[in-house]
Amino acid sequence: MLRLAYFADDFTGATDALESLARAGLRTRLFLDPPSAAQCAGLDAIGVAGLARSLAPDAMEAVLRTAFTKLRELGPRHVHYKVCSTFDSSPTLGSIGRAIDVGASVFGGTVVPLLVAAPALGRFCAFGNLYARYGIGSGGSIYRLDRHPSVSKHPVTPMTEADLRVHLGKQTTKSIGLLDMTELERSFEESAAALQKLVTGGHEVVLFDGLNGAHLSRVGALIDGLAGAAPLFSVGSSGVGSALTSFWGASAKPLAAASRAASPLLVLSGSCSPVTGGQIAWARANGFDGFALSLDCSDSSAALGPIVEALRAGRNVVAYTSLGHAKAHLPAEQLGTMLGVLARKAISGAEVKRIVVAGGDTSSYAGRALGIESLEMLAPLAPGAPLCRARAPGSPADGLEIVFKGGQVGAPDFFAHAGGHS
Repeated sequence: MLRLAYFADDFTGATDALESLARAGLRTRLFLDPPSAAQCAGLDAIGVAGLARSLAPDAMEAVLRTAFTKLRELGPRHVHYKVCSTFDSSPTLGSIGRAIDVGASVFGGTVVPLLVAAPALGRFCAFGNLYARYGIGSGGSIYRLDRHPSVSKHPVTPMTEADLRVHLGKQTTKSIGLLDMTELERSFEESAAALQKLVTGGHEVVLFDGLNGAHLSRVGALIDGLAGAAPLFSVGSSGVGSALTSFWGASAKPLAAASRAASPLLVLSGSCSPVTGGQIAWARANGFDGFALSLDCSDSSAALGPIVEALRAGRNVVAYTSLGHAKAHLPAEQLGTMLGVLARKAISGAEVKRIVVAGGDTSSYAGRALGIESLEMLAPLAPGAPLCRARAPGSPADGLEIVFKGGQVGAPDFFAHAGGHS
């Protein structure tokens, strides 16, 4: 029996959840579409990499209702709608509230647990307010979400409200309660009683605080206690998987280090994050050939020849649409598809064994354009961005080693590290 199935609202978030489960020792595979029962054989957990974060609410509902119904039929103990750990969303795009409404109608249940904190990624929730480190896997400062230098200025869904109850309250009419850290630090019986009081008091969604591993383990015990014969539907970051596996006592699985150099490395970035912009600047200053891609999809193909030439010569390449700012912006579908098509052509024209795709909003479309069916984790690189192997029948990407990296992930030398050169 599957212990957990998750549906992620974008690709980089999906690989983040894949990493947290695989590192806890669960046999996990990530698919681009809901798998069949036969495809789940021998697995403890499965994920589906969606693209709901880039959709309007009505389009989201059509996709999610079908996907949730298929996941329910697999009979897992838990079904998790995985969202970005900075809760990127709005009432008109990537609405987490609409996802909660759909999930509640498909799975039933009396309450939807909501856990966004992910301390391993530098995401902390205190009294309902979310804080985020600048740069996942780095030593950046921690900011309240509405004052974060990058997240508060996201080109599509800027986060201008740190209180997640207020932010989510603009996306759903469901009553939202909070189990804060003072309740989590009491005895388990007292925490459980406080949670039950919220549920019996009419709260249909309960947000959990979280600052550390002990908080997550307690939340995992509380959430698992809500599960019954039918799958329990929850929402949140990869912290949900971390909380449950901590409570389950899952044994950490030794994972190989990604030390083997893979040259040439191809990096394709559609991210507007200043963190990724800094990584691109570092790469260009340290031996990578840099190619600025036009946001005109037809013009961007002009870069293909020089990119392939550089790769054939054994040089690492970083091709990008932004250096950390967005004066213009394409819809995620167009931008991601453009990057995926460019990657597919480039790896067909040169001997490339490993690539990096940067940008959460665009990665889902890039993965589909590459023809990827599913991913398995090979090794950790930086928190939230593992090295994976693609299964892509009939595509040049079949067997490709690939990293899908969110905009906020990694230290300045991340691309060199991803290629095994640091």
